[in-house]
Amino acid sequence: MRFVLATQPAEPDRENEDFAAAAPGAAVVLDGAGVGGTETGCTHGVAWFSATLGALLLRCMTACPARPLADCLADSISLVRLLHEDSCDLAYRASPTSTVVAARLGRGVLEYLVLGDSSLLLADREGRTTVVTDRRLDEVGKRLRGAVDQLPTGSPEHTAALAEYRDALTGLRNRPGGFWIAGPDPRAAEHALTGTVPLDSLASVTLMSDGATRLVDRFELADWSETLSLLDSSGPDELIRRVREAEAGDPEGRRWPRGKARDDATALHWAWADARNSRER
Repeated sequence: MRFVLATQPAEPDRENEDFAAAAPGAAVVLDGAGVGGTETGCTHGVAWFSATLGALLLRCMTACPARPLADCLADSISLVRLLHEDSCDLAYRASPTSTVVAARLGRGVLEYLVLGDSSLLLADREGRTTVVTDRRLDEVGKRLRGAVDQLPTGSPEHTAALAEYRDALTGLRNRPGGFWIAGPDPRAAEHALTGTVPLDSLASVTLMSDGATRLVDRFELADWSETLSLLDSSGPDELIRRVREAEAGDPEGRRWPRGKARDDATALHWAWADARNSRER
């Protein structure tokens, strides 16, 4: 088995709020989120939250291999809460949150968990792909975006419309009819998408933040099969380079309306060498 990881902040001088890590038989990718332009109520910040939650989750996944991934996530959210509830306002509506993608080898299966709008790309030994993405945030967003997609990204008008949109979106966070994401409440883990895949059917699994999946699901410059080929041949660095190239070619979001001109991007590609070899023969 081989892990290959690439991650980049949206801008070189900004903190990367994504977090990724791997251990023998397990991997996680988290995409931290706050409410742009506002205080979070947390003295530590979004990057601290996603990194701390990700590290604790990976520890639970490896130390407690029989514990379901959703339970590991709930336990980890509770631990993060204990670490900063005395110093931070966790009841504040803009308190840091994070998407979560996790994968772990079990007895003959790969277990997975997806919460929020990050993605898991599963590739079988014949090169076929299956994508697991939590679309609830996207579905809610489509109802609320309004003028955001009609205005040039980064303009004062777009910034104002985006602030209104994010405020409305925050009101639907971790509520029925809204969307679910890791934050102060461990009950959000109950709403994660979980499943298993027979291990002998897989060639690779890739965990990605939504900044890395833009090439497919936002820009439509590649499909998932082409993305898999790119990951196998050139690795996650090349995937992110192509995302950045597309972003640079449309800085105002005219071709591809979006909230952020650039976003933190992370991809962790986990491949089985024997599976790749069998596919090539």
